[in-house]
Amino acid sequence: MGFNCGIVGLPNVGKSTLFNALTATQAAQAANYPFCTIEPNVGRVAVPDPRLDRLAGIAGSAKIVATQLEFVDIAGLVKGASQGEGLGNQFLGNIREVDAIAHVLRCFEDGDVTHVSGKVDPVSDAEVVETELMLADLDSLEKRLPNLEKRAKGGDKEAAAEVPVVKKALEALRDGKAAREARITDDERPVFQRLQLITAKPMMYVLNVEEASAASGNAHSAKAEAFARQRGMPSVVISAAIEAEVAQLPPADQGDYLASLELEETGLARVVRAGYALLDLVTFFTVGPKEARAWTVRRDARAPEAAGVIHTDFEKGFIRAETIAYDDYVSLNGEAGARDAGKLRLEGKEYPVKDGDVFHFRFNV
Repeated sequence: MGFNCGIVGLPNVGKSTLFNALTATQAAQAANYPFCTIEPNVGRVAVPDPRLDRLAGIAGSAKIVATQLEFVDIAGLVKGASQGEGLGNQFLGNIREVDAIAHVLRCFEDGDVTHVSGKVDPVSDAEVVETELMLADLDSLEKRLPNLEKRAKGGDKEAAAEVPVVKKALEALRDGKAAREARITDDERPVFQRLQLITAKPMMYVLNVEEASAASGNAHSAKAEAFARQRGMPSVVISAAIEAEVAQLPPADQGDYLASLELEETGLARVVRAGYALLDLVTFFTVGPKEARAWTVRRDARAPEAAGVIHTDFEKGFIRAETIAYDDYVSLNGEAGARDAGKLRLEGKEYPVKDGDVFHFRFNV
């Protein structure tokens, strides 16, 4: 699993259409009315990575297995959701469980698709949703703090460690800021992460434009991109309508179709790349005649942790990792060439995984 990403936004911004396109399914009902998604939909997709195909070709792998990315389509939030308005409030718990948030903003005009506020304004939409998420976090912490303080006074060390962190997060939220803007020290970071605050999660904006603007964006998406930059968050321009069409085409025809629209890659690829950067993830590979497979791990994870992604026994019994950098594997035409050129390294438990590493783990259970 690469990471899981919750798709949030107001009703009728294209969340379910995007979800259907990205997962190439119709698991989520896409309809022109609010709250058509009444259960969170989960879909997994293969993460596109041309390096995997290249490695498989060199090794003559019989099977190619990409790493997986999980999307969770969550019902549209509306103003007042944190107080129970609409159906969005019941899904706040689902948002807390995801690793990152893809906030879809409507950046297209279409008289046939109703906008809940009557006009297209992506910045206003973003502020409505994010205010509701901040209010939900604020309510959660305000209810939690009195009990924590009581336990801390009674000598509970865990509660004593949480109290100052909760107060810092509350200070930010009461000031109209997301929890991620709280002044948390490195030592406090593990405690902060355990609070599972929605507005502490990494967020990116997915700017949904009409087909004609997919390559260059439009005035609405430009406004939203500027808004994202002000907050130091990534944004991706995408046309959910185009993604839906691409998903229905045979793989061999997708490139020509994208080229006709002056697009070099699918929106999925751009969303994945932004998501990986957001969560600071890297991909490593295992390659052989039977299978070439991509795996995902956090950046600078040590070799045993990478081994554990494959199987817990690999981590428990880790001895060393036979390691070849991707560029060396390709330029030297595989493992044998890399070994002969002295580019196959034996790395130990403290080795930090690099993006593109090709591993063979030695272990003993």
